Amino acid sequence: MNQKINWTTQRRVIYELVRDTTDHPTASDVMEQLRAEGHQFAYGTVYNSLRYLVDMGLVRELKLGNAVSRYDARTEDHLHVICDVCGKVAEAEIDLPTRWLEEIAATTSFQLDSPEILLHGVCPDCRRAN
Repeated sequence: MNQKINWTTQRRVIYELVRDTTDHPTASDVMEQLRAEGHQFAYGTVYNSLRYLVDMGLVRELKLGNAVSRYDARTEDHLHVICDVCGKVAEAEIDLPTRWLEEIAATTSFQLDSPEILLHGVCPDCRRAN
């Protein structure tokens, strides 16, 4: 990242909130947490700040199927698992399978710039509830 970050107060607060959470919040989740902490940011400020943080490479936007975008401050490639019942998102702490990515690139002739692999399943809480 060679660009200089223009840190406004709002961007810094929003970045720190996303950085310090592990639940991959939506923009609405970010807004709720900000209000709970006493901040009075407009929705436009939150959305624009998240877009800026994504554009600057500080936050990754996760588009998980047809659901709303979620945000993750871990920008290195890693796997996500989503619960098909409740929508909870978890990170799988394993490396991306490089061999798979190489084979996919070779068979499709695509240059893979930011591979995202999303696995679906049912989380432990939802399994217990059934």
